[in-house]
Amino acid sequence: MPTKGNKRNHKIRILGLALFGGGLLVLGLAALILLPKTRSPFPPTKVGLYPLAKIYFPAPDIQLNDMEGRHVSLSDYRGKVILVNNWATWCPPCRAEMPILEAYFRDRRHQDFILVAIDAGDPPGVVSDFVDNYGMSFPVWLDPTSAALNGFRNNYLPSSYLIDRDGIVIMAWSGAVSRASFEENITPLLKE
Repeated sequence: MPTKGNKRNHKIRILGLALFGGGLLVLGLAALILLPKTRSPFPPTKVGLYPLAKIYFPAPDIQLNDMEGRHVSLSDYRGKVILVNNWATWCPPCRAEMPILEAYFRDRRHQDFILVAIDAGDPPGVVSDFVDNYGMSFPVWLDPTSAALNGFRNNYLPSSYLIDRDGIVIMAWSGAVSRASFEENITPLLKE
């Protein structure tokens, strides 16, 4: 027969377990709210105002169509330093960084450097108008199925990835880029 002391210990134990379970529930809800919805293959660190991560993984084999409807692939540029930029016409930071991307590309395009801008699902006519308005001279690819966003496992726009001559992603940015960051991180690779 249970005694009063055993009943009291049993109630305390149940109360303790309930409090512990409630605490775990609160932690889980906080994590769900505070953590990003997408998984990134790298932990970001801060460099200047923009998140930058130094990483190392093989570039995804992205195959899309360019503005003229030609089939293109990142592997077409093996042997060059490649900057992939995922963007969209409706994205304000994407619009803000386009002049920076264009100026850097024009200055470095003769150094085995290519910049590939991959639009994240806008209609081709809208992309074409955007390219004309911003005077973009680098390759622009259309990505109606989010293949590039999925390939890099990052749904944030804009996002940029630096791929070395061997096809390895070595750096990534989420958010608008800066010319100073390009000069510090990309230009030295072009001199190798």
